[in-house]
Amino acid sequence: MGFVLSVLYFVTYYLSPATIFGPLAAAHIEVVLAALILLVSLPALTRSFMLKIPQSLALMGLAVAASLSVLIGQRWAGGAARVFLGFLPMACGYLFVCLHCNSKRKLQVLVLMLLFVCLFVIANGCIELRNGGQETRHFLPTEAYTANAEAWQAEHPYLLPKPNDREEPNRLKGLGLINDPNDFGQLVVCAIPLVFIFWRAKKMPLNLVCVILPVCALLFGVYLTHSRGALVALVAVALVAARRRIGTLPALLVAGGVFAAAMALNFTGGRDISASSGVDRAELWSESLQALKSHPFFGVGAGSLGDYTENHLTAHNSVAVCAAELGLFGLYFWSLFLFASARDALATASPAKVSEGEPIVAEEELLPQAVRKVETLDKAEINRLGRLLVLSLTGFLVAGWFLSRAFVMTFFLLGGMVEVVYEIALRREMIAPRLRLARVLPYAGILAFMLVLVLYLMLRIMNLVR
Repeated sequence: MGFVLSVLYFVTYYLSPATIFGPLAAAHIEVVLAALILLVSLPALTRSFMLKIPQSLALMGLAVAASLSVLIGQRWAGGAARVFLGFLPMACGYLFVCLHCNSKRKLQVLVLMLLFVCLFVIANGCIELRNGGQETRHFLPTEAYTANAEAWQAEHPYLLPKPNDREEPNRLKGLGLINDPNDFGQLVVCAIPLVFIFWRAKKMPLNLVCVILPVCALLFGVYLTHSRGALVALVAVALVAARRRIGTLPALLVAGGVFAAAMALNFTGGRDISASSGVDRAELWSESLQALKSHPFFGVGAGSLGDYTENHLTAHNSVAVCAAELGLFGLYFWSLFLFASARDALATASPAKVSEGEPIVAEEELLPQAVRKVETLDKAEINRLGRLLVLSLTGFLVAGWFLSRAFVMTFFLLGGMVEVVYEIALRREMIAPRLRLARVLPYAGILAFMLVLVLYLMLRIMNLVR
């Protein structure tokens, strides 16, 4: 029951309550749904591993940091409470995965949920493109363009309107949490490696239907977003995936070929990927670091970075946004969640750190009356699941380096899936226990420092080549 409701919860937040529940969305049905899941989760919470892992501390720290950033940075108690409540759905997403997803079969259901969300948006976007989404509205007066764009957007909710002064194609976007082409592109890039969870050796017809065709559809969806960040993330995923099989140098050649082919196919919709084309983004990064310098401990306030930049825009970099808005206090807890999740993902992906174990018996089925079956997860399968999650996290983090998306459901959903795989291996004594909290805490601080340092060095390099 809790797992089924959790899947519904994720679909609701990705596609928006209005899409799933229609008129009932006005009653904040998603809040009722979350409360119901929490209620049925109470028995599982006492048996869960969640309270024993660093990510739980990181989530609590992030919630406190977000509230303090507004309370101290803006001196607004009401805003602090609002930010705290706004962060709870993301924390709940992580909680629900850890509590109710305890087998490979349930991991596959989560992947199916992500695939459904992506294909739903892609299908609706293609329909809108076919039914008038390609018309041109360029060179209209500003007032006429604005009015026309608003009416057009209401008719085409899955497409981003064209700019008034540039010949660019409409870009595919989603609803709810993914109502921006870059956000949707990031989600699709994360979903592509996960679809390979359905791959079966020597089952090519089945793989064609269950893996290859869905991946082709997802790649087409990334193309329709024309997201430069998604393209770079896709190339990074291809590089990491190919490196293990063919070596670093051939993998670099493959990644370069993928990038060249994408640019030849006008993947970015005519927008360049170069140092000169990223000048505006670099300026936003610089202004974010200046905001961090002026408010180092608790930041300028969650969601308030635009008030400290010249053009009132947020920085297109998740690290810069997290550091500037939540300060070093918030960045530390974000790095704590990232380090613990990345470390566990890499551990499950490493053949040297996973040993052979007994077959795993699923603890519960979706249908209680169903006969329980043995779920065989050997060392090779644990490693495969770990590698898929490493690739998905790679796509998320690389895309997030060019997006202001430090706190999105996808990040915490992937973190929960990583811990589920680690716990499955741990229950069967196939992997060493997680690092103790006393060891993780200093590593998180080092990671936070390194992230800011890398951002600073990139800015210096970009300024030199300008």
